[in-house]
Amino acid sequence: MKLVFKITFLLFCSISFAQSKSDTIKLKTIEDTKELFSNSDTLFFQKSDSLSFKEYKEATLIDSLWLNELIKSPLYDTIQYVLRDDEILVTDLEELPTELLKERLQILNSKTPFHIDYNPQLEQIIKTYLKRRKSAFSNLLEKARFYFPLFEEQLDKYDVPMEIKYLAIVESALKPRARSRVGATGLWQFMYQTGKQFDLNVSSYVDERSDPYRATEAACKYLASLYGIFGDWDLALAAYNSGPGNVSKAIRRSGGSTNYWNIRHNLPRETAGYVPAFYATLYIFEYANEHNIKAKENTLAYFETDTVQVKRQLTFEQIYETLNVDIEVLQFLNPQYKLDIVPYIKGKNYTLTLPIKDIGKFLSNEKEIYAFADVEDTKREKPLPEYIEENARTVYRVKSGDYLGRIANKFGVSVSNIMRWNNMRSNRLKIGQRLTIYPRKFNAVTSSKPKNITVKKDVPTGPHETYVVKSGDSLWLIAQKYTNVSVQNIKDWNNIWSVKSLKPGTKLKIFKI
Repeated sequence: MKLVFKITFLLFCSISFAQSKSDTIKLKTIEDTKELFSNSDTLFFQKSDSLSFKEYKEATLIDSLWLNELIKSPLYDTIQYVLRDDEILVTDLEELPTELLKERLQILNSKTPFHIDYNPQLEQIIKTYLKRRKSAFSNLLEKARFYFPLFEEQLDKYDVPMEIKYLAIVESALKPRARSRVGATGLWQFMYQTGKQFDLNVSSYVDERSDPYRATEAACKYLASLYGIFGDWDLALAAYNSGPGNVSKAIRRSGGSTNYWNIRHNLPRETAGYVPAFYATLYIFEYANEHNIKAKENTLAYFETDTVQVKRQLTFEQIYETLNVDIEVLQFLNPQYKLDIVPYIKGKNYTLTLPIKDIGKFLSNEKEIYAFADVEDTKREKPLPEYIEENARTVYRVKSGDYLGRIANKFGVSVSNIMRWNNMRSNRLKIGQRLTIYPRKFNAVTSSKPKNITVKKDVPTGPHETYVVKSGDSLWLIAQKYTNVSVQNIKDWNNIWSVKSLKPGTKLKIFKI
């Protein structure tokens, strides 16, 4: 038994901490597992006559619980949220005297499971937000109107405090396609491998870490698991940022204390600022009215949307042309589709989120929409990339003659992504330099058409009809009004390069063919 624990302890020390979990993990509370790990002397250290080690039962228990999770699944570094010291102002606000803030924090402390105690640094963080970023909170309130009902459904399902919804603001500012310099992605900033542990798949088309629903569910599972280890929501937040190992070490260095504020000075700098930033955000949202922070008008609410399962591959442009749903709306509602394409893969259920008012239109005209997409796809000079799963990141070694554009083309990614993944401030490369790349591996067939040859479009001459675009029109709807007229015909005849240029009042030439 001792040998087993020694081996696992060495494994524990050799792997960096971060977000991880699988759906099959059975959580055990501290009370449920005390009996199993009551003999702490035999866990990691053998006492000798010449040297004795201090051992704290609560910390030892946490270590043991985390070791159990470590053995079950690999762990990876998590994103770090940093509040720089030079950003924190030492200032007074007439609207928020210290005594009033203390009173409000006490109220929050009494009605939440967090330890929101007053301290001067938290006061300065709150006042810095109010002084420098007040206008930004109006935008966040607007986004929150859409996302918070979604968050609250999942938080309630997994018995996670409702206030955790504010954590997504700290992580991503409610940007579903947010990506950190180290590759953490989505509203809840999951790393690639961490997402895989929660069945958040990444492929050439789809990044489910950006799926608001699936990523929120994964975050709830992970936070619930952290609470199962530490038995404290403050520590669970700290572990979400820096990893359970760092929190466990801070507990040991603080003499076995499990109070966040007592161990804070032993946490990584980023985590020491992370939890207070969460408290500050919680305060500002809860007292937004008192600080005259108002949300801007929100044209779409979460309950005004629904999903439909697609039966063939569709591009956002095709959906726009048939349903006249703005591409920007489609991107907002479906951020998981990286290329603005909803794929169709046998055995996978990919859905399209639409405003409820457009769901009926889609279902009523489903066959026609797919037929239109079939016609459009046959006209493409270059087929869409074949769907291939991304199994792992690639480390590429720079060779003589390489430049970022060539490397990006090789792996089907953008130059900006390569620079972001590798924290590059310039596009200069050195021979032998190693680059981390998450390849898309597009198997696209390049066009055989010779370069520098201009293909003239066959535009008819003679009499034509003029059609004036009306509100609600799409190129597809207009084409249906005429015999043997396609969407591509209308584009060619009127030199339309983008469907976004179709606006009410636009005059279109329609020839008889």
